[in-house]
Amino acid sequence: MTNSSHSVPPDGEPALKTVAMPADANPNGDIFGGWVMAQMDLAGAVPAVRRAEGRVATVAVEGMRFHKPVFIGDLVSCYADLVRIGSTSMTVRVETWAERRIAQERVKVTEGIFVYVAIDETGGKRSIPKTA
Repeated sequence: MTNSSHSVPPDGEPALKTVAMPADANPNGDIFGGWVMAQMDLAGAVPAVRRAEGRVATVAVEGMRFHKPVFIGDLVSCYADLVRIGSTSMTVRVETWAERRIAQERVKVTEGIFVYVAIDETGGKRSIPKTA
């Protein structure tokens, strides 16, 4: 995700795409921020699992910024890129965009930094495989 603009989504395919439903709304009628954060966590895990070649667990959210609300019926796309790979952990930047159902415009709604750790079958930390 090299694009820092708020008007054009990142290049490439999103790690996750879903529709915001009425059950996901808060008392104000907008989509609950916790639901958006959960989608971002799922999206961030996609490149982390691929790079770790196995299970990962979320260990931190280093930052979140909500730019605009998500509305019922929006098509929500989360783009995720690895920004740091350590010996057992990975940092992933996730950018979330909403395609408005009625206006058919795309807007950046949220962005955040998620940290995942590679885990073994018992849930303990493990090393991330070296790349060839």
